[in-house]
Amino acid sequence: MGSKNKLKRFQENETFSNVIQPTRDEVVNGFPLKGKWNTHFKNDNPIVLELGCGKGEYTVGLAKKFPNKNFIGIDIKGARFWKGAKEAVEGDLPNVCFIRTQIELVDHLFGKEEVSEIWITFPDPQIKYKRTKHRMTNATFLERYKQVLKPEGTVNLKTDSEFMHGYTLGLLHGLGLEVLYANHDVYKNEGSPKEVLEIQTFYENQYLEKGKPITFIRFKVN
Repeated sequence: MGSKNKLKRFQENETFSNVIQPTRDEVVNGFPLKGKWNTHFKNDNPIVLELGCGKGEYTVGLAKKFPNKNFIGIDIKGARFWKGAKEAVEGDLPNVCFIRTQIELVDHLFGKEEVSEIWITFPDPQIKYKRTKHRMTNATFLERYKQVLKPEGTVNLKTDSEFMHGYTLGLLHGLGLEVLYANHDVYKNEGSPKEVLEIQTFYENQYLEKGKPITFIRFKVN
């Protein structure tokens, strides 16, 4: 993506009512919507997050399927989620919001038990050992998710990485956390939730063209 195109997208994001772009200091030192997201959406509907949302395919796709829930995509790369934000504006989806910030600040953005569900779609598996701290399902991240999720809340991991799938299952087992569903090839094995099969990301389509299996885990952290 050219620098001019990125700049244009950044500028357009500034005009979208569904895009919030706080500074890191604003997030860490008392984010005003923490615990008060019902005032933003003007309802008390369940809140669902897509972390590392990229182009926002799941944020927007789920919002269309579940109009009685609120969906928030979080990513540091605003030029990517510009596509989802624009689609939500043009599609008149009031239950969609995007936040440009670091994912590791999730517990500063939301109050205790304010979130009903989390989606993590095709994260970087961070295979090298020294990158373990950046894996979005490591023990530190799971603790952050626990802080914001309701007791019955769930986390969904959809990935093409067998390593990430196996690492996460092993960690969940070791921590004694409940795995509600696991599938190592969602398009060949029956039983996956409809939203796992019916919503596909840009990168997922590329993986499928190469014949890579797509895996999915739904689990609890409480």
